Amino acid sequence: MADSYGAALRGPRTRLDADAIRATYDRYANSYDSWFGIISRKARRAAVAAVNATPGAKVLEVGVGTGLALPLYAPEKRITGIDLSRAMLLRARARAARLGLQNVEELLEMDAQATNFEPGSFDVAVAMFVASVVPDPYALVAELRRVVRPGGKILIVNHFAQDRGPMWWLERAMAPASRLLGWHPDIRMENIFCAEDRAGAKVTDMRPLGLFRLVELSN
Repeated sequence: MADSYGAALRGPRTRLDADAIRATYDRYANSYDSWFGIISRKARRAAVAAVNATPGAKVLEVGVGTGLALPLYAPEKRITGIDLSRAMLLRARARAARLGLQNVEELLEMDAQATNFEPGSFDVAVAMFVASVVPDPYALVAELRRVVRPGGKILIVNHFAQDRGPMWWLERAMAPASRLLGWHPDIRMENIFCAEDRAGAKVTDMRPLGLFRLVELSN
């Protein structure tokens, strides 16, 4: 598997770094729920429904953000959330406390590409709207494979660039502003997943307008 990952493209045209990502999402923290939270609501609900339907109790949510997904998990799921932005995590912790979410076990400031978890710590890992944010999406998938037990499930929800049409032109036009935006508009499936993963993945277009796709991988 490691060799096939090495064949994957390592990322879109403009690189991000952890400091730029942290600064951008610290800045977004106060307004995130009111704009992106609305845009991504249906995709988020569908992703958590997929997690809830997956066997296993121990769930890692990568890029937990302000905790918008936390109230949606089934009570029997034991949730650990991580994020690079301290400001986002403060809002997530406040949300979990306010709603009394007893199944949320930890909300930690951590790099999704290099976590501190032991191998096979989780039954399920879900990364919602994160693959276009991290500096190295290849490393993200590799780390999720490391921390999810054999036979577990990895779920990635993200926007992926189109192959043609008006959206393709818009994505390419926005790409040079990736550092300012805090995400890659031009990220593609092959920037994240090797050919073997793409062949074995279940991919579902998600509303609204197919803007996001859910990719399900067995570990």
